[in-house]
Amino acid sequence: MKRAADAFAKLPVRSVDAVVIGASAGGLAALSVLVAGLPRTFRLPLLMVQHVPSTGPTQLVDIFQRKTDLAVMEAGDKEPVQGGTLYFAAPGYHLLVEADMTLSLSQDEAMHFSRPSIDVLFESAADAWGDRVAGILLTGANEDGAAGLEAIKRAGGLTVVQEPGEAEVSTMPLAALQRFAPDYILPLRDIHRLLRDLE
Repeated sequence: MKRAADAFAKLPVRSVDAVVIGASAGGLAALSVLVAGLPRTFRLPLLMVQHVPSTGPTQLVDIFQRKTDLAVMEAGDKEPVQGGTLYFAAPGYHLLVEADMTLSLSQDEAMHFSRPSIDVLFESAADAWGDRVAGILLTGANEDGAAGLEAIKRAGGLTVVQEPGEAEVSTMPLAALQRFAPDYILPLRDIHRLLRDLE
């Protein structure tokens, strides 16, 4: 496990095909730091679960289209995963990745009082991509995402937890650290650097 000071002494030798990200309270500000300056040519898809109310549309796509050169969209059922795209889970639906690299939406029971659930996305991404996925768990006020990030770790994927002391709400990062040792514990600026290096 690498903390910020030695995080880039050794970058991961394996490459990844996708990045999954989870956040709750404080997540939009954190995600803004991560995607700022990523080029339109960025190779990887970014799949994001941000806890939002389960009813009504969100403004996430509109907000982030102004913050990044990546394509930004709400994930659609049966949609093929495309590189250089930031996908947001739709309110009231779990977001999953299928074995054929298409997206799937589900209204199964909420997990950790959340639908969409970070655990659901992360566990499906671990099944779909195995060791070729990176999971990033950011600020949040419950334990959603900890088990899913551990599933990515077990599959051989790259695991990153936001430095709890920097997180707006540290409950979510700390829940992951209580379960297992991720590859990196980093502040947002270094997670951003890592994303660029994974590219």
